[in-house]
Amino acid sequence: MAIALAAVMLPISVTGPGVALADMSGALNASAASTQWVLNAYNVAFTAFMLAAGSAADLFGRRRLFLSGTTVFALASLVAGTAPTILLVDLARFVQGMGAAAVLTSGSALLAHTFSGAARARAFGIFGASIGFGLAMGPFVSGLLVGVASWHAVFLVNVLLGAVVLVLARPLPESKNPGARRIDLPGVLTFTLALMLLALGFVEGPSQGWGGVVTLGSFAGAALFLALFVVVELRVAEPMFDLSLLRRPTFVAIIWQPVSIVFAFAALLVYLPPYFQGAGGAGSTMSGAMLLPLTLPVFILPLFTGTLVRLLSVRMLLAVGPAVLAVALLLMTFTDPLSSRTGLYAALLLAGVGIGLAFGVMDNAAVSVVPAERSGMASGMFNTLRVAGETIGVACVGGLLLTSTRQQLAGGGDGASGAMADDVVQGRLGSVRESGGEDLVDRAVQGLQHGWSVVYVVLACVALAGAIAIFTMVRDRDLDQSSTAQDV
Repeated sequence: MAIALAAVMLPISVTGPGVALADMSGALNASAASTQWVLNAYNVAFTAFMLAAGSAADLFGRRRLFLSGTTVFALASLVAGTAPTILLVDLARFVQGMGAAAVLTSGSALLAHTFSGAARARAFGIFGASIGFGLAMGPFVSGLLVGVASWHAVFLVNVLLGAVVLVLARPLPESKNPGARRIDLPGVLTFTLALMLLALGFVEGPSQGWGGVVTLGSFAGAALFLALFVVVELRVAEPMFDLSLLRRPTFVAIIWQPVSIVFAFAALLVYLPPYFQGAGGAGSTMSGAMLLPLTLPVFILPLFTGTLVRLLSVRMLLAVGPAVLAVALLLMTFTDPLSSRTGLYAALLLAGVGIGLAFGVMDNAAVSVVPAERSGMASGMFNTLRVAGETIGVACVGGLLLTSTRQQLAGGGDGASGAMADDVVQGRLGSVRESGGEDLVDRAVQGLQHGWSVVYVVLACVALAGAIAIFTMVRDRDLDQSSTAQDV
């Protein structure tokens, strides 16, 4: 119960701020770049510390790390919810991401160690459904909180949920890897710096210029530290990212598979609400409700994992999911939240089906192809790449959306394309209206819709590439079918 509730809590901390961005940026007078760091600070820390958390869970105890991570997560949520400046929100979100990494990795490792066979399938099915529930209801609940209270409530609700998780988690059994001896600190440092610089490049690219010194320097630094990370992992006795596991094609495909899914999913959850609020004219509550066709299948379909596996097999579910998502994203290029929402809802529903097909089997597949004593590391590697996909997706899509919108608006020749793009992407059409009236608003919305068309096509290409990789690399014989073919 504690792990399932934590799995609900973590997605809310991703989707909630997406719904609250427009209100938050206005209340704190924040720029587009600083507002993006509300999202990226959390995602970078979540990703960067995932591997370290997996190693720490095996070394110090999975229950101990689960409790510690939940405490850090709740306290950081309290700071973010009461912060008077955007800088303090960003810093609190980074710490919150560290706590989330500990919670997710230790929680899934506890499930893998505690259960086996059909029981493990049921446990991970509930785990996946809980994540899906958090994703499904997060935007809607956050929209209600913003509408009834303010953007502060989006963060403060996690304080209450964290306290409940701590109470429920007390009876959990402790488990460790008896062979683990230390944490790979050089690996943590090099990986964290690589990810932060990569996110910095995508966030600052639209304002600094993609060929600017800051942008190119960030990308070059990310490549350098990533190379150093590989060197470190090859040399240390106990790496946090065991590169020897990458000799298994099935494991490689499975841990990379989430990237093809969450790269698009996280970006849609974050940037569609401001789009609906600005171009679509929806309120914060309605913008959250408009995402339900996308998110509800992610909650419902994992509940039927066993039936789906018997019909399609794990391999087919992992491959069909991103393929369906790719088709949905291409259909979304023809949608318009202003003229007709029916087509938009249909495309979002299809995208949710594609994501939900894969969500029910991803976690269990990742830990089923490695020995049980290495489940912490496998979970860390899998979740690192999953959250890395979210981090890079949010940062990349934010930069791409701003750049594409600015390029489209630049044709107006009034020199206001940069500021106008910032406002329209964040859903702040009031500022555009004050500076140029309805004609300028119409032009800004058209520029944003062009930007979204570019984003949809890029995300569809990423999803399709993932589907092809899964279909060609995964072998059914490498998967423990008995642990994934039971109804939840």
